This record gives sequence, structure tokens and C-alpha cells, in this order.
Amino acid sequence: MSLRIAMWSGPRNISTAMMRSFSSRADTAVTDEPFYGAYLKLTGEPHAMADDIIADMDCDWESVSAAMRGAIPGGKPVWYQKHMSHHMEGPVGIDDFPDHVHVFLVRDPDLMVASYRQKNELNNADQLGFARLVEYHGRISDRLGRAAPVVDSNRLLVDPEKGLRALCAAIGIEWDPAMLNWPQGPHPSDGIWATHWYNAVWNSSSFGSPTKPTQLGAREQAIADQCRAHYETLCRHCI
Repeated sequence: MSLRIAMWSGPRNISTAMMRSFSSRADTAVTDEPFYGAYLKLTGEPHAMADDIIADMDCDWESVSAAMRGAIPGGKPVWYQKHMSHHMEGPVGIDDFPDHVHVFLVRDPDLMVASYRQKNELNNADQLGFARLVEYHGRISDRLGRAAPVVDSNRLLVDPEKGLRALCAAIGIEWDPAMLNWPQGPHPSDGIWATHWYNAVWNSSSFGSPTKPTQLGAREQAIADQCRAHYETLCRHCI
């Protein structure tokens, strides 16, 4: 048996902690944002370390897509792929992965905005990827004939074991208690951007506590509010 899991989320959404959780499974390989380089090369978005990321990664959309459908690294039976919905600006989309199990990771947009502004300039709602998450969730749900699984970050942080058990059941793998902890520091699968984005995860060895909202400025609140309806649409399908 082999299983490829595509976990779709926006930025600042415990997606790296979730990747760490799956990397703690002996049966699972993990891959970190494989389309990031292609996205930066195509869009020219002014992200930290953009030139280094482009130079370090395969930036050909079709080549990356083929690799994500190819042999699982290390000959393992499970492959967890961390994908950002806002990266998918090129010719490849979710329909190019018909054999993957697709899961959608969401977070309250107020919390995402508060976290994102600490790492990068936030100019519009598209940078958070909610509209595409809703689009992709609809496509996969239509294909399945039922709602694709959605995980809400803050709900999972209330009781990580309960949330991870539900996730494992939803995607058809056995629960593994190793998913609750991981070694501090860098991981071999981390993208080179980790030095800018992953300090909190590098200092962690388990999931943290649920995050509480902080005050946003008027412009930031307006961006978060634009995402609210999409977030609530996805939350109706939380496992």
C-alpha cells in the first residue's frame, strides 16, 4: 500500500508543526512546499530569501508535479506533502493529483493575519489563500461525492491527540502516538526558507496551546474580514 497525502493550507497555519507531526511517523516521508520556488519565479513576489529559494528548488511546474506523483522518498508507504494554496499560480492545480488524499488545514483569519504580519508584508487577502482553498475543497468534494476532510488549527490545538486520531481515521492510516512529539531544531526536509519562517517550530517539541486573537490594525482587519466567509465555509466540514 502507498498513500500520498496533500495537505493544503495557507501560511501561518501550524502547517509546519503538522508536517513535523507526520515526520515523526516511521512509515512517512514528508515534503515541504514543493511549489514555492516555481511560485516565486513566476510571480516575482518579494518574499524573504526569494532568490535563494528559486536557485535551490526545481521551479518547473510540470517537473515538480511529476515528482509529487512519483516514487515515495525512502521507499516509505506514506508521503505527506505540505502544499500552500496561494502558491498554485501556474499551470498545475489540484486536479493534477487525482490519486492523492487531499486534506484542508484552516485557521481563523484574524490569527493568520496577526502571525503573517510578523514575517512578511501583507497587502491583500490572496496572500492567505482562502479563496483557492474553498475552490479546491469544492472540486475534491465533488469528485469524492462527500465533503473532503478539513482540520481547524485551533480546534486541533485544544486536544492534539483527539484531532490527529480523527485525521488519521479520515485518511485511512493507523493512529501513531509518535505524532504528538518531535525533536527540537531543524529537520532534513525543511526548505531553506526555514531560517526565516520556522523559528517557533524549531523551538518546539510538540503542538502548542490554542492561539488567542490580538488587536489588528484597520487595514489588516479588513483583509481578515475578507477571508471570514471562506473560512466559515470550510469549517462546516471540519472533522
